[in-house]
Amino acid sequence: MTLTKNEIVDQIQNQLGFAKNRSKEITETLLEIMKSTMESGEDVLVSGFGKFCVRDKKKRKGRNPATGEDAILPARRVVTFKCSGKLRQRVNGD
Repeated sequence: MTLTKNEIVDQIQNQLGFAKNRSKEITETLLEIMKSTMESGEDVLVSGFGKFCVRDKKKRKGRNPATGEDAILPARRVVTFKCSGKLRQRVNGD
């Protein structure tokens, strides 16, 4: 099962005792800070959790899988995630 934003809001509400609206505001604010930081090209490091890295990809030659036609894929930015050692240990039950 996937953890959703609403479930995160509920967890903040239950664990910290905030009202639902306040919990939603906290969650939205945190996510907006992360988005705007990555949009500006900076990485986001959350100690003990991991690092969201913004990477620039160059334009490259590709192929349309449906038609087999060659195409040039434009340059773009991608976000990658590298989990911390602590998170990796918890996920693996070490």
